[in-house]
Amino acid sequence: MLQIGILLIRHYKLLSLAAITDVLDTVNKIYYKNGEPAPFRITLVHTPETEHLAAAFPDYASQHTDAAGAFNLVLVPSFTTDDIRQSIIENRAYLPWMQQQYKNGAEIASFCTGAFLLGASGLLDGKIATTHVDACREFSVSFPAVNLLSDKTVTHDSGIYTSGGATSTFHLLLHLLEVHCGIEIAIKTAKIFAVDMGRDKQSYFSTFQPARNHHDDLVASAQQRIETSYQDVGTIEEMIRDIPSSRRNIVRRFKQVTGITPIEYLQFTRIEAAKKLLEQTGQQMAEVIFNSGYNDPKAFRKVFRKTVGMTPSEYREKFNAARS
Repeated sequence: MLQIGILLIRHYKLLSLAAITDVLDTVNKIYYKNGEPAPFRITLVHTPETEHLAAAFPDYASQHTDAAGAFNLVLVPSFTTDDIRQSIIENRAYLPWMQQQYKNGAEIASFCTGAFLLGASGLLDGKIATTHVDACREFSVSFPAVNLLSDKTVTHDSGIYTSGGATSTFHLLLHLLEVHCGIEIAIKTAKIFAVDMGRDKQSYFSTFQPARNHHDDLVASAQQRIETSYQDVGTIEEMIRDIPSSRRNIVRRFKQVTGITPIEYLQFTRIEAAKKLLEQTGQQMAEVIFNSGYNDPKAFRKVFRKTVGMTPSEYREKFNAARS
């Protein structure tokens, strides 16, 4: 029987925790119905600060991080808060415990933004990982030693697993089932939860969310210029024509504040505009290309596919409201 410990972190996302327990319970029931012993023993792991959270889950055993005993698999659910850094501080008591469990041979899996707590433990340093697609930039800044694969749905490296956002939780759970129970159980569970096992990318779920919580007026001015003139401007010189600063200074400060260069910012702004046109209108592809600021269809399709992970036509087929 696989000993599974699920962390009762502060600010855990209920959907994440519910998905994890529901899938594991379902697999246990499959085995019971077949007259076989359950493959998983689920324990909720808490600290003194989170012990009260266990009362909401009376059907599961709970254990303090100071208690003796090792787990085969430790699961870290997603956070429900946007203040991830504060959440890590409030859950820092789990960090040495996770390090010790991994040292003792446990595998560790994080779901969505739970990767931030795993990243803070240092166990992801030098390894590949993923997280919610819209949290990737913050993750990269916080943990530069981690090889973040922002487009991946699931990663696995040296006994440590991570998943992308929201429904990617199910893809990681299915992957863990395949590893520990076999492909037949993974497929059976995928059918029960109506999960498409084939998805391995999440980049097309991304939304460009530029940094705004800064106080650099020069950068804010450049951002405003790009966002209002993305259909017309094409060079940095055009973007900063009336901004009282040198090109070199603007580029340096812009990247320092937003994490990307002005040209990359322009590209992401244009691609986001194209995505909205593909989602919400019936414009011909040539119109979409022109209205999002591109003149070269070949260049547009190349940049779109690289950024989004699929062609413009595939994106429209998947997300256009008129087709749903």
